This record gives sequence, structure tokens and C-alpha cells, in this order.
Amino acid sequence: MTDRLFDDYAVHATAVAEGSRFTACLVVTPRVRHGYPVYYAIAENRSFRERELAEQASAKALAAIVGLEGDGTPIFPDDYTGFDDPLPPA
Repeated sequence: MTDRLFDDYAVHATAVAEGSRFTACLVVTPRVRHGYPVYYAIAENRSFRERELAEQASAKALAAIVGLEGDGTPIFPDDYTGFDDPLPPA
């Protein structure tokens, strides 16, 4: 799948099986200091029947990251929803 390297963290886009469905996830792993990977579900209220679709959604989320907070939490643009649905009119 897709990876991005940041100063202190590596972020990996993947899909995690939950029963018969898949959740799009980002895995943030420390690069410099010791620690465990942290999984962030993308669009938690939406799951996918096909692994490939979940992996595509996580890759799009990985590309949308504008940075990471000090603890590795992904930072997304203010208008980012994680969905491909059109934004409602303002």
C-alpha cells in the first residue's frame, strides 16, 4: 500500500478486516523513538465490502494529510471529510 515519511513518524495506508467488511485505516509508527503503531480509522461510520475500496480510501486520506501533530495524530485540511461525496453548498 502507500507510505509517507514524516520527521518522526512513518504513516502507512491500509485496510483492516472487521468481520465481513473492511475499514480504511492509517497506521502511524514512530521512526525516531520507541513506541507502538497507532491505528486511525478513516470515515469510521463507513465500511467497505471490498478490501481494494477500503485501501483506496485510506490512500486518499494519506495523500490529504497536511502534517502530523507532535504525538503523530494526522492533521487534515479543515474541509476534509474522508468521503468522496460532494460538499454541501455553503
